[in-house]
Amino acid sequence: MSLQLLTYIVVGLSFALYIGIAIWSRAHSTSDFYIAGKGVSPVANGMATAADWMSAASFISMAGIIAFIGYDGSVYLMGWTGGYVLLALLLAPYLRKFGKFTVPEFIAERYYSKAARVVAVICLIFISFTYVAGQMRGVGIVFSRFLEVPVTTGLIIGMSVVFVYAVMGGMKGITYTQVAQYCVLIFAYTVPAVFIAIQITGNPVPQLAFGSEVTGTGTALLDKLDDIVTSLGFNQYTSGTKSRIDVFCITMALMVGTAGLPHVIVRFFTVPKVRDARVSAGYALLFIAFLYTTAPAVGSMARYNLINTIQTGEVGAPEANLAYTERPEWFRTWEQTGLVSFDDKNGDGRVQYYNDKNADFAAAAATNGWQGNELTVDRDIMVLANPEIAGLPNWVIALVAAGGIAAALSTAAGLLLVISAAISHDLVKGIIAPHISDKAELLAGRIAAAVAILIAGYLGFDPPGWVAQVVAFAFGLAAASLFPAILLGIFFKRVNREGAIAGMLTGLIFTYGYIEFFKGLFLKWAGAPWGENLAEHWLFGISPEGIGVIGMCLNFMVAITVSLLTSPPPEHIQHMVENIRIPRHLEKTS
Repeated sequence: MSLQLLTYIVVGLSFALYIGIAIWSRAHSTSDFYIAGKGVSPVANGMATAADWMSAASFISMAGIIAFIGYDGSVYLMGWTGGYVLLALLLAPYLRKFGKFTVPEFIAERYYSKAARVVAVICLIFISFTYVAGQMRGVGIVFSRFLEVPVTTGLIIGMSVVFVYAVMGGMKGITYTQVAQYCVLIFAYTVPAVFIAIQITGNPVPQLAFGSEVTGTGTALLDKLDDIVTSLGFNQYTSGTKSRIDVFCITMALMVGTAGLPHVIVRFFTVPKVRDARVSAGYALLFIAFLYTTAPAVGSMARYNLINTIQTGEVGAPEANLAYTERPEWFRTWEQTGLVSFDDKNGDGRVQYYNDKNADFAAAAATNGWQGNELTVDRDIMVLANPEIAGLPNWVIALVAAGGIAAALSTAAGLLLVISAAISHDLVKGIIAPHISDKAELLAGRIAAAVAILIAGYLGFDPPGWVAQVVAFAFGLAAASLFPAILLGIFFKRVNREGAIAGMLTGLIFTYGYIEFFKGLFLKWAGAPWGENLAEHWLFGISPEGIGVIGMCLNFMVAITVSLLTSPPPEHIQHMVENIRIPRHLEKTS
C-alpha cells in the first residue's frame, strides 16, 4: 500500500473519530458549550488539557528547535512544563471556585467593571489569534506533505474539521475529542522515537537513548553530535549561545504565559469540584511529561540522521566521504513542499551543508570548491520528516501525520472556542445584550466560532515565524496582559479597576509593540534598517520571545501604583477576594 493511500486512511479514520465524538457529545446548553457542564473527570480533563496544551509547537516544532539549536532549546522545555506548577498552585483552584464561564467574566466581577471585561477580551483575542496562527501553519505543513495538497487546500480541510467539532460540540465536544487526540498524538510521537532510538543506540527507551552510545562507535550520542556539528562549523550542540538574561526571560515568559493562557485556564472550569481543578493539573503535567521528556532525544536523533543522510564530504578531505551522488528519496519528496531546498552553488550535484557564516570554516571550505551552504531546512519539518529520514515503515510515517494533525487541531479548537466565548458571552451577553436567551447566546457563540475559524485560517497563510516562535509570542502576550490581572485579583484585594485596566493595557501595548517592531510589519516595510543583526538592538538583550517578562513587570508596577493612588475597591469586592482563597470546608466557620 502506498504511503499516500495509507496516510489518507489513517488521517481519515482519526477525523471520523473526532467528528463522531463531537456528534455524540453535542452541546445543548451554554454551560455545555462553554465549560462542558462542569462534569469532566480529573483524569479526562488532564488528558484533554494535555492535548490542548501540546499543540503543533510541542509536537511539530519543539524537537525541530532542539535539533538545530541544541542546548538553547531547553528554554522551551523548562518554560512550557514549569508553567503548570504555577497554574496548579496559584490559579486553577481559585478560578474554579469562582465558578464563572470565562477569564474576562472573572476580571469583570473582580474589578467590578465592564471596561475591564472589554480590555480582557481584547487581550484574549490578541493572545489567541497569535497562538492559533502557529497552529494553522502546522496544519498546512502536515497536509502539504502527507496528503500532497497545496497548503491552502490543507488549511481549508483542517478548518472544516475544526468547524464541525468546535461549533457543534462546544467545550463538551472538544473535551472528549481532545482525549482521543491525546491518545493519537502521544502514540504517534513515541512509536517512531522508539524505532529510531533502537536504530541509533540499540536502546528502545528514547529518554535513555539520549545518553547512550551510538551503535558501533563507542561514543555517546551527544558527544558524537558535538563532533559532527563542530566539524561543519556550527556551535557545539551541548553548549548555549543565548545570553543568560535572554534565557531567563524566555523561560519565565513561557512559564508565566502558561498560567495566563485563557484556553488552558478555562479547562479547569470544566471539572465538578474545586479540588478536581488541582488534581487535573497534576494529571495534565504527567501526561505532558511523556512527550516532553522524549523531545530532546527526538531532536538530537533527527539532527544526527539529517546530517548522515545528506552530507557528502568533509572539509579538508572531500574525497573521503562521497557516498551519496544524489539526494536521498526523502529529501526529494520534501523538496516538493518547499520546506527543504537545495541550491547547488558549485554545480557538483552534492549537498554541501555547513555554517558559511563561520568565516574561518568558509575559507577552508572554499579551498575545496565549496561556495557556501547549499541546504535550507525548515525547522518545523524535523519531527514529521524524521521517520522518512530513518527509513521507517510507511505505517509509522502515516501515524506521525495523524499525530501532527491531532496536535494542531486540538489546540486550535480550544483557542477558537475561547475566542467564541469571549465574543458571545463576554461581549454580547455581558455588555451588548444582557437579557439575551440561552438559545440565542448559543447561536451567537457558534457564529463567532465560525468567523474565528475563517480568520485563523487566513492568519495561517502568513504567520510571523516558525510554529514554536509564534506560540512563544502568544505566551509573552499572556504573561504581560492577563496573568498579572488574574494573580492580583486573587491575592491582592487592594488592586482596583483603574489599576487593572491600566496594567493590562500597558503590558499588552508594550509587549505587542516590541514583537511587532522586531518581527512584524515594521521590518516588512523598512527592510533591515539596522543591518542583519537585530539582536544588537534588543532591549537589555531580551529577544521578542522573552519580552513578555518586561511587559509583565510593567503591568504589575502600573496596576499597583494606579490602585494605590486611587480609591480602593468596594468592601464587598474585598470580601469576595478573601472568600475565593478560603477552602470550602472552612467557609462556614470563618
